[in-house]
Amino acid sequence: MKKENIFTKDLNIEHSEPLINVDAQAFDNVISRRRSVRVFTPESIPLKDINKAIDHGLLAPNSSNLQPWEFHIVSSQNKKEELARYCFSQNGAKTASHLIVCVARTDTWKKHSIDMIKAFEKNGQDVPSVIEQYYKKIVPTAYGMMGPLGILSPLKWVFFNSIGLFRVMARGPIWPSDLKTWAVKSTALACENIMLSLTSMAHDTLAMEGYDEKKVKKMFKLNRKCHVVMVIAVGKRSEKGIYGPQARFPREWFVHNH
Repeated sequence: MKKENIFTKDLNIEHSEPLINVDAQAFDNVISRRRSVRVFTPESIPLKDINKAIDHGLLAPNSSNLQPWEFHIVSSQNKKEELARYCFSQNGAKTASHLIVCVARTDTWKKHSIDMIKAFEKNGQDVPSVIEQYYKKIVPTAYGMMGPLGILSPLKWVFFNSIGLFRVMARGPIWPSDLKTWAVKSTALACENIMLSLTSMAHDTLAMEGYDEKKVKKMFKLNRKCHVVMVIAVGKRSEKGIYGPQARFPREWFVHNH
């Protein structure tokens, strides 16, 4: 019998949740309706809908539940005009009712790992030893041990890969760039939730990767460990807001059964 580890041990947490019925056809409609809208009408989107979508974004799955994200809602006209310039004055940015700057952070994992333990304590639960071990030992090893500017990353690479010669082993994040990728992946999941949420409210979105990141970061006073993942434009599509039929390559190019 294989020895149990932190990933396989039963937590024995007395918690259950009722299943929520879902409408598969309604979800299919949301997926099919979502398009990248390049031009919006002057109609304003209620801020409460934006906030509701952000709340849905915050429910997205994310690595170790460390929630390495941050969202800036831009609603004022002068701020929108400034941000639109930094988005190369794209029509989608210039005509949007609101803009959402989605940021991945690599400097919050340590605080959030402590907050996860506090969350158990706040609910009046004894913190399971597995949880305490994970957030106090595994997380600092996985996401730390890099040193300033990654000066210790080569040693971490040797350490992880040496152990990996003898057993299944996590191979990263090792370098600061790996940590950025880690945070961006979770934040991108939240971005998709936000866009699908707005689609379900009959609003439209445009996920923009075209922007001057340096100027955007300066605008929102973001430090070097904050990484702009995308800027989401929100509004109502104009009649000429979609530039053509949705184009996707053949499914067999991407899907492989094993």
